[in-house]
Amino acid sequence: MKNYVIIDDEPRSVETLHNIVTNFSDFDLKYLGSAHNIEDGFNLIKQTKPDLVFLDIEMPFGSGFDLLEKFEKINFQVIFTTGFDQYAITAIKFSALDYLLKPINITELKEAIGRANKKIEEKSGSENLKVLLENLKLSKNTNNKIPLPSLTGLDLVSIESIVHCEADEDYTHVFLRDGTKKVVTKSIKDFEELLVSYGFFRVHHSFLVNRVYIKKYTKGEGGSILTDFDVEIPVSRRRKAEFLQWLNEL
Repeated sequence: MKNYVIIDDEPRSVETLHNIVTNFSDFDLKYLGSAHNIEDGFNLIKQTKPDLVFLDIEMPFGSGFDLLEKFEKINFQVIFTTGFDQYAITAIKFSALDYLLKPINITELKEAIGRANKKIEEKSGSENLKVLLENLKLSKNTNNKIPLPSLTGLDLVSIESIVHCEADEDYTHVFLRDGTKKVVTKSIKDFEELLVSYGFFRVHHSFLVNRVYIKKYTKGEGGSILTDFDVEIPVSRRRKAEFLQWLNEL
């Protein structure tokens, strides 16, 4: 049986989450207790050694990320719970980790627990937490890294090294400035949601492009762009006007 704790400064949130996990989770989880601040949360985790931690981001005297920083080695899975901090949510997404927005959605909770349970059994995911903590130390415009899950593992690449992404059904081909290509087990929609605030634009249903590497736009029904690496990428007619406006705002 897997076990879990809840770290949240709001007792009502703890009670609500515990009730939802107890009554609606598809997995047999044992509740080991809760804490309402960083120090108590750290001690609770050290004492109980849970498999899974539901961790609030915003708490008094620090954040859930500050709590994680206190561990030399993280031997548990984390599902973040929050109603705040859009940048923190973006960083969590980049790191291929789970979060739940308050109020908690039961379906999303069950899916997140399912993914966490799989990682617990595979003993994977700690590298993703390291990436998250490293990225949070950096400002939004610095050279953050993004984990690219593949069929064989996880590749960590800097965001600025991504030239463009190309959809391939449920997979995405990520083309890097060093000429290599990564086949990633995420949809291009996932990449669009993660990268749009970092200077990327989805010019076509199959293509997402980094503005840093756009060399030329050629007019046409939708037109096309040429990257610094002489790769021609179509612009869809439906996205043309928005794309040109985006370019003019540079």
